[in-house]
Amino acid sequence: MDTREEPGVLTDGETYWRERYEWLKHTGYTLRPRYEPKWEPSWKHTGKSRFQAEDGIRAKTSKVLDAVRAKDGQIVVIKHESKSIHPHECDIAVFLSSPPLSTDPRNHCCPILEVIDDPYDADECLMVMPLLRKYNDPKFATVGEAVEFFRQAFEGVQFMHENHVAHRDISRLNIMMDPKPILPELFHPQRPWRMLDGRREVRPYTRTARPVKYYFMDFGLSRRYSPEETNPLEEPIIGGDKTVPEFQNDPETPRNPFHTDVYYMGNLIRRDFCEIYTNFKFMNSLIERMVQDEPSKRPTMDEVVSEFAAIRAKLSCWKLRERLVERRDSVFMNVLKDVHHVSTRAVPNLLSLRKPIPTPSP
Repeated sequence: MDTREEPGVLTDGETYWRERYEWLKHTGYTLRPRYEPKWEPSWKHTGKSRFQAEDGIRAKTSKVLDAVRAKDGQIVVIKHESKSIHPHECDIAVFLSSPPLSTDPRNHCCPILEVIDDPYDADECLMVMPLLRKYNDPKFATVGEAVEFFRQAFEGVQFMHENHVAHRDISRLNIMMDPKPILPELFHPQRPWRMLDGRREVRPYTRTARPVKYYFMDFGLSRRYSPEETNPLEEPIIGGDKTVPEFQNDPETPRNPFHTDVYYMGNLIRRDFCEIYTNFKFMNSLIERMVQDEPSKRPTMDEVVSEFAAIRAKLSCWKLRERLVERRDSVFMNVLKDVHHVSTRAVPNLLSLRKPIPTPSP
């Protein structure tokens, strides 16, 4: 029997955090009661299931855990990483989130609030970050909401490239959003469809009502280059997106990682938007250029940003307010969704004079 399935037993990955509970608390970060060294399950001897208790919620991954920052009560996320396995991650993440780069409105890299060396393991560093949420949860409701995501994402990659950083692992797993505008009460970090108590369901606002900002994270595979390195070459490394053409056809030849970033960004939009919804024909030409097999023929991110700005300028207000139409939906389902969209979103948005492209304040 796997003892990790026994009620009240932490997983192997969770014991890392229990062993550091007191040290982290002294440092200014309090983990949830589950990780206190003397923790006893609140449901013990009550006849209740652990699934009914907040302290029964396990961590989704051993690398990342939520905490409360003592100085202001803010919920943060702490990630521990091996310096020997990912020697560049901390340095690049801090570089991108420090002044003067942190003040650039085009910067969409996850802020690093603090970096702490692990006193129990010299190879480990801990990065403290704000609590973020998957970029597409909840789903996008309108074309304008998606267009604003495209703008921020393109701008974010352009910013990294302008500062000589190649991300090398752009995927849906590594793009997040600031949840505070649409979920002001926030959510349980390990059970994001529930509120902080782990029981009530979240009820988010729409992005049109409360615009959000998107962030790139996870710089474990990233590299930073000097301005003189105009054509850096790196051996292929497989990240979250495993479809890179140049890695399939010739996995041994070093490649320019900036070209690969362009593919990653284009392929994310192709997979998560163009192939799922019928509304994005206006993106086809640009995306096709970004994902073409020959890396050197892909546009630079400067060109992508410029071309996308021209595309966006031609979109009408009515196009931007369209609801997203899923390709899999039947005619009947589309009629129901149209009625719901017009009555609960389109009309209220018009009456409230909300912009069709919901751009957050700087």
